[in-house]
Amino acid sequence: MAEAPARISTEIDDRASAPKRAAPRAGTVAVVAAALFAATIFTSRPDWVSQAEIRARPVGFADVVDKVKPAVISVRVKFDAGRSGKELSRLSRDSPGARSPSRSRSVLTGQGSGFFISPDGYAVTNFHVVEKADNVEITADDGRVFTAKVIGADQQSDVALVKVDGASNLPFVGFAKASPRVGDWVIAVGNPFGLGGTVTAGIVSARGRDIGAGPYDDFLQIDAPVNRGNSGGPTFDMDGNVIGVNTAIVSPTGGSVGIAFAIPAETVKAVVAQLKEKGKVTRGWIGVQIQDLTADLAENLGLTAGRGALVAEPQPGSPAARAGIESGDVIVSVNGKEAHDSRELARTISGLPPGSTAMLVVVRRGQEKSFNVTLGNLADQREASAYHETPKQKGTGIPRLGISVARAADGVIVTSVDPGGAAADLGIASGDVILQAADKKVATAIDLRSAIEAAQKAGKRTVLMRVKSADGIKFIAVPVSGG
Repeated sequence: MAEAPARISTEIDDRASAPKRAAPRAGTVAVVAAALFAATIFTSRPDWVSQAEIRARPVGFADVVDKVKPAVISVRVKFDAGRSGKELSRLSRDSPGARSPSRSRSVLTGQGSGFFISPDGYAVTNFHVVEKADNVEITADDGRVFTAKVIGADQQSDVALVKVDGASNLPFVGFAKASPRVGDWVIAVGNPFGLGGTVTAGIVSARGRDIGAGPYDDFLQIDAPVNRGNSGGPTFDMDGNVIGVNTAIVSPTGGSVGIAFAIPAETVKAVVAQLKEKGKVTRGWIGVQIQDLTADLAENLGLTAGRGALVAEPQPGSPAARAGIESGDVIVSVNGKEAHDSRELARTISGLPPGSTAMLVVVRRGQEKSFNVTLGNLADQREASAYHETPKQKGTGIPRLGISVARAADGVIVTSVDPGGAAADLGIASGDVILQAADKKVATAIDLRSAIEAAQKAGKRTVLMRVKSADGIKFIAVPVSGG
């Protein structure tokens, strides 16, 4: 939009200063007048845009590209084709540019991107690019080909560190020291569809995206075109610093639709430092099942929604349990840093070293309490699956919720669910165990019914239930108003 008005304005000025050869026709005058009016509209700029800012804006990206492109690499990997069909299917789906082997071939190949971060050959790419690779080959921007080895790879962050041996004075790039703002220009460089050295540009579309890739999702969203094969490649700011590592796209077609996600530089730097030092990443662990504090949950707990993470269950013998953290506590800060939701709490705790002590502030029954928790090592822990008893008696109906329940060892087990009931809408399923309702233990259907009726008499819209399912233990605010 900025270039067209400038050309119009120049043409009009040239015509105004030229010698008058003949009186223009009325139609010509109207056209010139309209052009002048349009130029006035389109070339005017808001008062808040200073001339210095206008001059500072790049007319193109060539200078930045010349600076950073030599450090960007293509990563080619080979996998053993003798793996199970399930594993090959996963590799074909997730590895950028991966191709399933034919019957006559013995390897599966894949292609991605990366970038050098030091002159001695350390380079960053994605975990899913080099996962279980038998051979890693790197092609530099100048055409040189190197064999690389994987120093370490972290599945949780999707970051991997590789190294070229016997190389020196390689071009490299650094990480940005500050987070980008939404709307900042960015440049992505990589190897889409095997086309090495491809440059695309766009802006930061959003920050803090959770795309369900893992427990620590905190992605940058960019609209610079990113395709298969760009995975592991860098996204740069206008100073040539890496602000993120491209890792995923949203695409119903398989190609770019303007929605791509990059791992923030801050996360990559922390992971790379550990991979370089230890070859693996260790994360702090306190051992709690947590969930976001929704408006309904906050109302039942007498708290403000959007502040803190609700503890559904501290695992037995975990650091949190030993420190005194209880079910129903809302963790609002860690070492003085606010925890706005469960994802932020998980990221904060995981970023602390195992063995260190973290001060957690929780809200318990309306009062703040502080606990010092000595962190465990997340890598040493295993997921615990919930156990469900099979009911041996006919369930008792709870019509207001659309469920039937029977006695269980630690509560009441859901024996059936009405697909059109309130419980089904909230994800309660047969086999789930209701442990508590309205902060009281539930042992029978009568206990559950009494809790619902008491909530209704008190004028509450919902009743807070603590439910154990195959996914773990969580709190659910179940609507009870309106019968």
